Amino acid sequence: MNKHTTLALAIAAMLAAGYAGYRFGAADASHAAPAAANLKTPLYWHDPMVPGQKFDQPGKSPFMDMQLVPVYADSAAAQGDGGGIRIDPRVQQNLGVRTAPVTSGMLSAPLAAVGSVAYNERDVAVLQARSGGFVERLDVRAPFEPVRKGQALAELYVPEWIAAQEEFLAARRMRGDGTAALADAARQRMRLAGMDEAQIRLVDHSGVVQARLTVRAPISGVIAELGAREGMTVAAGAPLFRINGLSSVWVNAELPESAAASVRPGTPVQARAQALPGKVFQGKVGAILPEINTATRTVTARIELANPGGLLLPGMFASLNFTPDAGAEVLLLPSEAVIRTGTRQVVMLAGEGGRYTPVEVQTGGEGNGMTAIRAGLKAGQRVVVSGQFLVDSEASLKGTITRMGGMQAADAAPAVARHHAAGTVEKLGQRDITISHGPVASLEWGPMTMGFTLPAGGLPAPVRVGDKVDFEFSKSAQGGFIITAIRPAAASMDGMQMPAMQGGKP
Repeated sequence: MNKHTTLALAIAAMLAAGYAGYRFGAADASHAAPAAANLKTPLYWHDPMVPGQKFDQPGKSPFMDMQLVPVYADSAAAQGDGGGIRIDPRVQQNLGVRTAPVTSGMLSAPLAAVGSVAYNERDVAVLQARSGGFVERLDVRAPFEPVRKGQALAELYVPEWIAAQEEFLAARRMRGDGTAALADAARQRMRLAGMDEAQIRLVDHSGVVQARLTVRAPISGVIAELGAREGMTVAAGAPLFRINGLSSVWVNAELPESAAASVRPGTPVQARAQALPGKVFQGKVGAILPEINTATRTVTARIELANPGGLLLPGMFASLNFTPDAGAEVLLLPSEAVIRTGTRQVVMLAGEGGRYTPVEVQTGGEGNGMTAIRAGLKAGQRVVVSGQFLVDSEASLKGTITRMGGMQAADAAPAVARHHAAGTVEKLGQRDITISHGPVASLEWGPMTMGFTLPAGGLPAPVRVGDKVDFEFSKSAQGGFIITAIRPAAASMDGMQMPAMQGGKP
């Protein structure tokens, strides 16, 4: 065997071994392919543009120039999900998702505020000179001195009283007819001179002229105003003293405008002052003043507090706790479950099988960590109270929450979903536009060329045929699809206000 024959036999052996390997590998692949295909078998195929029509075999859509899309058991199209998402139990545990039931009960919403102590303007006494005279002695010489009821404050010498009293005593000493009438007339003149009944009786019983008047405090309190000085002359009606009582005080508290609905006159109040640790003062709301502070948007509540011992003094700060009536029975859920977007309030409603649905709610008052629900939920439903923001993000990534479209309550119509895609403008009309776009993940579409309706105001951004664009669209009421936002792919998004996109990458 020569050298050439040996080389030919070697090449033939190598070719035979390669062919055998190919046949063996092909046989394995033929067995492995059905096994891999059985791991995830489509339920049916459909055209995403006409999702109601189902096909048993893959192929080209009879409605659009595109291939039919398979639908699997775990896809949104098969589950018929109208805006919810499903989260694997292990993912739920990683997210720290906790739920709580919607309950029915009465909302107890205690309200705390701070107020300043002031005099009770209903507990005031003003003393004036009833006749002209002179201040001979002054027992209280400075404002804000405390006084007791009946305490002597000043002594006045009243010359006008002398003539009236002497006339009365002279008439009383007379004998004969008509003396009683003269005495009554003289008594009336003393009244007109400013003498009270106690002073007239003193003159009658003693028979001595009383030219001096002792001014006494009619109530206990403090001298708020002092208008008399020793030695001065006073005229009839001149103010001498103003006394403010301290048996009760007012506390003026600024409350939020919204609190006016729950705090009413008669609402019980407890007050505490830092200057009096351990002391609790009981009172009630006396009035809600009919005026709103336009700078702070607050309303003033006037609280009346009993002040035993006069411990509360005007000017002190007091911490107030209001206890409004519980009111009617309402739906309640933990306040931490509510996602506040600024324009609406949303909760994540927990369903069976790890499914979650965003639901818009109307909230009422809050108290003790609970929020009243006026619309959007029913008693017994469960909502997410921990991890709801992560669930919300998961929903956004899967294209199930429409941020700018306005979500609805559970019993309302489904929200309008917006979808995002990128493509090339093929044709541009006055009312429509044709775009060859890539896959749309939120609708499970593959690449295709299709027409879209332009909005009533025309194109949101200037584009031309052949431009590569990023655009957003939604389903119209007539069943087609309408452009909601569009921009050239090379343009910056800084100057364009595009709503938040669902189901695709912005």
